[in-house]
Amino acid sequence: MASEAAPTAPPAHRVPFTRRPWWPALSRSASAVFLALVLWLVLRYARTVKWGDVAAAIGDYSATTLVAAAGLAIASHALYATFDLLSRRYTGHKLPAWRVLATAFTSYAFNLNFGSLVGGVALRARLYSRQGLSAARISRIVGFSMLTNWLGYFVLAGVCCLWQPLAVPEGWSLGAGALQVLGAALIAVAAGYVALCFASPRRSFAVRGHHLHLPSGRAALLQLALSALNWGLIGATVYTLLPPQVDYAAALTTLLAAAVAGVVTHVPGGLGVLEAVFLTLLSPPVAESPLLAALLVYRALYYLVPLALAALLYLGFELRLKPSSG
Repeated sequence: MASEAAPTAPPAHRVPFTRRPWWPALSRSASAVFLALVLWLVLRYARTVKWGDVAAAIGDYSATTLVAAAGLAIASHALYATFDLLSRRYTGHKLPAWRVLATAFTSYAFNLNFGSLVGGVALRARLYSRQGLSAARISRIVGFSMLTNWLGYFVLAGVCCLWQPLAVPEGWSLGAGALQVLGAALIAVAAGYVALCFASPRRSFAVRGHHLHLPSGRAALLQLALSALNWGLIGATVYTLLPPQVDYAAALTTLLAAAVAGVVTHVPGGLGVLEAVFLTLLSPPVAESPLLAALLVYRALYYLVPLALAALLYLGFELRLKPSSG
């Protein structure tokens, strides 16, 4: 569900919002300071890690485990790319399916490593514009794909919070009751969206000068199902690499918590954030060294290898792609 700018002037009685000239510089400076602080904390913590034990834990992985984790990572990336195939039907453009899949895979890999503004928005917009799509259509593709991604997250996170909330560390104000309320709210939001797509007699809404277009109810259900399956595959990738005392539900719940923490902190690739969440919620009883080993291998398989492939695809786009009508 994305928006297109409407070419209408604001009402005479409303004073248009104008961003203060100092705000962009202040925002960039604050983000840079925060990122520097996170990197400093990561480096400070890294000095305390027994890296020899971590390396030994990585060396203990069997080829079968690594192949299984790699296969799950491949399946997840392939499934995520189909979100843009749904977007193609939603927006009605005519780009070939293989180009759509390649564009989605490339943007997702950059999104994982450099943040949503770089990969999910800017790179996707550049690649689609190079293929002849208009800015309005691209904005709808981006919005629809992002919505698809978070629909499944809401459902899985809601289920985990309701039926198997993690035991939070002592001293945290967020207890099991609050987590269950949060879980119910997340499921209600996702269910409300699907219900609206099924039942609303209107397919388009104007909100503050933007037009929001609802997909069909069947498309909304497909969004939810594909996204939930994808998050489940990501959780399975991590679970395959974690020590055996961590069950799948705990691995998935921790991953979902780490994902939203990475979004809130705006750290590219969730660098340090992913590790901090897993260490906080799973260690102890899980030993620190095998836990860090699992996360490093996960980063290599799910983040870095796809990024290398995506970089080659992006280079191919830039060298060979000729704009076409969409």
